[in-house]
Amino acid sequence: MTSAVESMVVDEKQQTDKPVDREKTCPLLLRVFCNTGKHHNINEYTRGNLPSNELQIYTWMDATLREITGLVKEVNPDARSKGTYFDFSLVTPELRTPGYRMREIGVTCSGAKGAEDNKTLSQARFTIGDYLDISITPPNRAQPPGRRGGNFRQY
Repeated sequence: MTSAVESMVVDEKQQTDKPVDREKTCPLLLRVFCNTGKHHNINEYTRGNLPSNELQIYTWMDATLREITGLVKEVNPDARSKGTYFDFSLVTPELRTPGYRMREIGVTCSGAKGAEDNKTLSQARFTIGDYLDISITPPNRAQPPGRRGGNFRQY
């Protein structure tokens, strides 16, 4: 006999692992904010205010961090260099207070394969209405704090 909680966890896992039929499923609006060398300050996401450099992407819950990296590189020429790191964080509204919180969800590197390349928005527990904050670090800059070292293979 399984509990209701165990059933919900199994159901949720089955839903997140299924690929989205992109021909039949309407895409969601992903609001992305990029910054060079560091993440935006969480205080920039307050009471209707947002950082000014918004990138709007229409995508699906099965979009991977590698796929989003490619879309950001299309519109940001400075981010196209091999060895550029993309540090992804979710910005989500606080449930009990009027602010937001930021949670790191993964890192990709242009020109290298990494362990988190195939992580999807769904696997990162993205919810429609969340924002994506990306710290872009070009190869000629120092590594940002908290970067996971050694998880990338050159290709």
